[in-house]
Amino acid sequence: MRYLLSAVLATALVGPVWVSPVLADAGTISVTGHGTVAVVPDMATLDIGVTTNGDTAAAALAANNEALTQVIARLITAKVSDRDLQTSNLSLNPNWVMTADGLGQEVKGYIASNILTVRIRDLATVGAVLDAAVQDGANTLNGLSFGLADDSEEQDAAKKAAVADAMARAKLLAEAAGTKLGAIVSITEGAGYQPPMPMASFKAEGSPVPVLAGEIGVQSDVTIMWELAE
Repeated sequence: MRYLLSAVLATALVGPVWVSPVLADAGTISVTGHGTVAVVPDMATLDIGVTTNGDTAAAALAANNEALTQVIARLITAKVSDRDLQTSNLSLNPNWVMTADGLGQEVKGYIASNILTVRIRDLATVGAVLDAAVQDGANTLNGLSFGLADDSEEQDAAKKAAVADAMARAKLLAEAAGTKLGAIVSITEGAGYQPPMPMASFKAEGSPVPVLAGEIGVQSDVTIMWELAE
């Protein structure tokens, strides 16, 4: 007992002694795999609107309402459904300008803006819809993007590709470290679109707007954690 107590005290004075655990008992590896499925989009989303000026707030808003009503009527004529039209931004602000002496600011009229988010389900009509809206008073274009009405099949395919990628990466790393993959501890996923570069431009007045949809990438990220075994 005297020798055992001395050994314990000596260990306490020197500091803790760490014994490396067996790799299979304590080692894990976590890898994130990526999967992307390229697909041609079947729907476009357009953010377009009207910005107007007026001497008073009421005048600016009235002019905006009149112009936007014409834009909406033309969009419906272009076979855009009511359910695919949604107001996404409405604003009315004073127009601040520098005073004549350059020492301050003053209000010179008001600016009204109303932005519509328009879903276009027939991509062949995107250029014509945009052209029609501009001719009837739309003067603000905030963006054009492409997507899928239903991407469930593409998401499933992207998830499978992400899992395969994670497994391949993890196997490579484990072999390089001289070990093997054990049981899976956890799987965490995430998903989203990888949008294409916007491709749209205006031609001369009276000509349809050329729009190229290109491809989009439906992607999924999957993080998998494994135990490591010898």
